Amino acid sequence: MRIALDAMGGDHAPAPIVAGAIQAVQSTPDATVVLVGDRARIEPLLPTDYPRDRLEIFHASQAVGMDESPVDALRKKPDNSISRCWQLLAEKKVDAVVGAGNTGAMVAGGLRLRRFLKNVRRPCIATLMPTAKGHCVILDVGANVHPKPLHLLQYGAMGAIFAKHILGRENPTIGLMNVGEEEGKGHELAQKTHELFGNSPLKDRFSGNIEGRDIHRGKCDVVVTDGFVGNVILKLCEGVFDFLMKMVAKEVVEPLTVERAAAQKALDELVLQYEYSNVGGAPLLGIDGICIICHGSSGDRAIHNAIQMAAKYARCRLNEKIVQELDGLPAVDDE
Repeated sequence: MRIALDAMGGDHAPAPIVAGAIQAVQSTPDATVVLVGDRARIEPLLPTDYPRDRLEIFHASQAVGMDESPVDALRKKPDNSISRCWQLLAEKKVDAVVGAGNTGAMVAGGLRLRRFLKNVRRPCIATLMPTAKGHCVILDVGANVHPKPLHLLQYGAMGAIFAKHILGRENPTIGLMNVGEEEGKGHELAQKTHELFGNSPLKDRFSGNIEGRDIHRGKCDVVVTDGFVGNVILKLCEGVFDFLMKMVAKEVVEPLTVERAAAQKALDELVLQYEYSNVGGAPLLGIDGICIICHGSSGDRAIHNAIQMAAKYARCRLNEKIVQELDGLPAVDDE
């Protein structure tokens, strides 16, 4: 499989991006990585003995900054690395796109092409969240902040396929994020979505409304919400985890006079286990192809894992399974 990697995307690009690509081709023998970006900045970072048959460069003279307006940047910089990645995907020259750059531009680049899977109304960003019962998948976490009930129903279907074939959940359950568990809670979008789930082929998997505290309890395998709330949940959880780990290090580990080294090692291993780099990135589900969106501060380890994630999705033919699942859903015209 061939994977386009935005070499210019991220807070510290291109060095850690290129390093992650090198690690990926070494550990993933069936993958070829196409580094998309400024050739003059990429080539000096490659070792003399890199596998030229599986690590290529596609020159792009421009890059989208992390703080730039996605739409404006894509329009004013036609030769940017994000657009060139999507161009390669649209032309079927690669099977996947991976990038740690401007998230809005990554999503907008895909939306501009309108290359959605059959029956998909809006793509969504899915992310893994640790729970007491293993990982769950939350979607959407930022692609669509103004969804309609049908969009959320489709998110549930795509999330269930993801949970089954990536997380190994035989009969994944779906929960709708709301301000209370009772039916009838929430705003109009939540109420209509709840009704739609209850009258759909997904009703046997639908657990109803869930609250924020239910996520880490592992109450369901798939959490469905709009992109605004989902992104707030994601960033809040990242911040709380970082805060708690620092407080534990300061208040628990540092005062120890004995076994401090062992306690610090255990804490470091815990952080590593739940750190975003261990997952790699978040897939943009619903597009005709594979797109993995990485954290802006991704290092080589995160990029390496994101490329492996893209390869895994390609091997299990995740998109084909999503199309089959959506074929069974009602074609409600809510546009």
